[in-house]
Amino acid sequence: MCAGVSMFPFLNASVKLLGAHYPVSQIVWARFTGHLLVMLAVFLPKYGRRLLATRRPGVQIGRSLLMLTSNSLFVLAIATVPLATASAIGFTSPLIVTALSVPLLHESVGVRRWTAVLIGFAGALLVIRPGSGMHDPAVLLLLASSAAYALYQIATRWVSIYDDAATGIVFSALLGSLAMSFVLPFVFVLPRAPLDILLFCCLGLFGGFGHYLVIRAFQAGQAAVIAPLGYVELVGTTTLGYLIFGNFPDLLTWIGAGIIIASGVYIALRERKLRKAGR
Repeated sequence: MCAGVSMFPFLNASVKLLGAHYPVSQIVWARFTGHLLVMLAVFLPKYGRRLLATRRPGVQIGRSLLMLTSNSLFVLAIATVPLATASAIGFTSPLIVTALSVPLLHESVGVRRWTAVLIGFAGALLVIRPGSGMHDPAVLLLLASSAAYALYQIATRWVSIYDDAATGIVFSALLGSLAMSFVLPFVFVLPRAPLDILLFCCLGLFGGFGHYLVIRAFQAGQAAVIAPLGYVELVGTTTLGYLIFGNFPDLLTWIGAGIIIASGVYIALRERKLRKAGR
């Protein structure tokens, strides 16, 4: 899990570097196409034609569009937001999943988890600081990205009853790549330097292999134990943000991020305890 999430800071840094010179659609296309190639290399030999066999095509298309929306909004926003701040806001996604699981999945969420959700969002307010004028439009895009990703996770949880996880992963990458392929001819900018070509390749490699290692981690261990390790990403993101862009989070951002992470970890551990008690 730590190896997988350690790749995401490099992915985000590559996106931020490319975002200064290339259109969002081109970056998103490279991200999904590279991801698709990695996932096909991993899963196609095992599944063959069954890889895209789905019993719920409408849900798979819907969740894939949510993933595409989330990624596009993130790429659009990260151009003006420090990496660590963007990462901290992204960690609100599990809190949104918990809140939306009640009306959408009809799950029961107790007082303790609701309290953790509210505390987590209070931490998000410390990071965002509404009214401060600090990246206000971009922060709204990041929150919308987190909400779209939360809906994607909920749809994934529901469709996993019917389809294999590999099908969902490849479906999302394929639809994102195809959708952006229609847009690409109208926005394509020829890479200016070999380094830019390398960064475009890194989008798929870091995203694809990072995602694959996270999947393997969840297959090897209990989700409630593995999931909190995902917050290791913030360490790498902060380090790269400082080394490459000269950005270092202020005290309020650290406090807010800590509150968000603590809330997410508590919810994961609480859900694990409740599942054990229900057996």
